[in-house]
Amino acid sequence: MRGIFIFLLAAVGTFIIDQGIKSIFIEGYYRAGSCIDLELHYNKGVAFSLFAFLGPYLKWIQALLVTGIFAFVVKEGYLKRYALPVGLVIGGALGNLYDRFVHEGVVDYVAWHCGFDFAVFNYADVAIDAGIVWLLVMIYFFPDKSEVK
Repeated sequence: MRGIFIFLLAAVGTFIIDQGIKSIFIEGYYRAGSCIDLELHYNKGVAFSLFAFLGPYLKWIQALLVTGIFAFVVKEGYLKRYALPVGLVIGGALGNLYDRFVHEGVVDYVAWHCGFDFAVFNYADVAIDAGIVWLLVMIYFFPDKSEVK
């Protein structure tokens, strides 16, 4: 029960923070910097605009993937040990998925251009990356005692 509460808090909190920040940029916020510009972009693809050619089908494919990942995590009982990082990943994924359905592309706003142009990203992307890194660290450096042979 505790794991479900932590998961929900992380997922819902990530979604709300993500959408709140995105709304600021949709309403017109812009700030140029020497290394980072804060400006509105709509990404029709996934990371680095990959798979943009899938058009409207991409949101349905992602919806199936997020649902499948969540079902797997629940079925395998991973929420008990990995509730917070999984909540970050699912919350971020739902934030970006929501954008695809409402804005027809993911709302991105952090444009790195210091020395080289990097992908434009958002809070949900950071939450997803942080959750995945957290999961990898827990799995490889702090394995569950029942999994150690």
